[in-house]
Amino acid sequence: MTSRQLKEVVFVDGARTPFGKAGKGMYAETRADDLIVAVIRELIRRHPELPPKRIDEVAIAASTQIGDQGLTIGRVAGLLSGLPKSVPGYAIDRMCAGGMTAVTSISGSIAFGAYDVAIAGGVEHMGRHPMGEAADPNPRFLSDKIVDMSALSMGMTAENLHDRYPGITRQRADLYALRSQEKVAKAYAEGKIQPDLVPVATRSAEHGWGLATRDEPPRPGTTLQDLAALKTPFRPHGRITAGNAAGLNDGATACILASEEAAGELGLPVKMKLVGYGFAGVDPEVMGVGPIPSTEKALKATGLSIEDIGLLELNEAFAVQVLAFLEHYGIADDDARVNAYGGAIALGHPLASSGVRLMTQLARQFGEHPEVRYGLTAMCVGFGQGGTVIWENPNFDRPHAVSAGSAVKEGNNK
Repeated sequence: MTSRQLKEVVFVDGARTPFGKAGKGMYAETRADDLIVAVIRELIRRHPELPPKRIDEVAIAASTQIGDQGLTIGRVAGLLSGLPKSVPGYAIDRMCAGGMTAVTSISGSIAFGAYDVAIAGGVEHMGRHPMGEAADPNPRFLSDKIVDMSALSMGMTAENLHDRYPGITRQRADLYALRSQEKVAKAYAEGKIQPDLVPVATRSAEHGWGLATRDEPPRPGTTLQDLAALKTPFRPHGRITAGNAAGLNDGATACILASEEAAGELGLPVKMKLVGYGFAGVDPEVMGVGPIPSTEKALKATGLSIEDIGLLELNEAFAVQVLAFLEHYGIADDDARVNAYGGAIALGHPLASSGVRLMTQLARQFGEHPEVRYGLTAMCVGFGQGGTVIWENPNFDRPHAVSAGSAVKEGNNK
């Protein structure tokens, strides 16, 4: 057998549905599989230079793989999207990092040479399928003290994280949450989020047909006073509220990944280049610290340091989780490199779909910042995990970066 040369993997493009509120939100009567189909169809429409028959795989994640998120959602979504029946598909579950894992799994296959072009993404309809629906946790988790009971409640794990980081007060978390709302409002006003959104037809037995064109969860005009007045449902006199945590949401995301060689052959754009990634496990009862060791793994594997990272997209499952990450790395709570367009506290967090939202937003920011060479996407994962993916900016301009002076630390220009 001849030696194998690994291929470079590139992020061609990403898109998503507007995110909705679970329960009685705009997707209450819309199927989960129709959400992901809408995104895949839009990606194909946006790239006529990509013959559908050249797509080698469709990997779609969902945390609750039953009902309209079941039946091997990657295969079902490909068929419903009108892709040739010769295009295979599969499903992935790593809870919140499902979409991120779809990307890394597909990327590994591309690097190995098994695929040239593929689609990866995630979907979650938390209104139809609440987290943990139909799950049957083994009683030994608790009886054998494998996990603390609080590990079964994401809100309680966030309260535990506040205990571990006493300097991260509720007031500090609320201020971070307020900034997230303000960033999203500003990004919408400047037209920076809309290009990533796929309009989705919705239906309601009561109100008829509609069209989803904007995220439903953001609450523009939120004040610190509003946030301070919210109850703490997970612990009396606690610190986690509906205001400093992501909500329950519905939505789908997907992206096109390719080998650098195939992208050049087909004339596909290159918005990011994969550098490396890492996943790590932590104590499930403090799952919010997961992105710290996963980032350490990714940095070590790529030979980079946190000083090399010019843009960070961190999933805001809870404000305390992001703040713990920033505190660990000595990054200010309001550092402009972090979540420039806002995050999940305002936009929403449809579990398995969120990882690709982070990547799509980072790709757009790379286009705005040629002075930045590296960026990362990271998130915590239920039951005590973290995931981090590091990307390189194909628009990086060394002379521009040097002349930018204090705009980016010199370490980012290696």
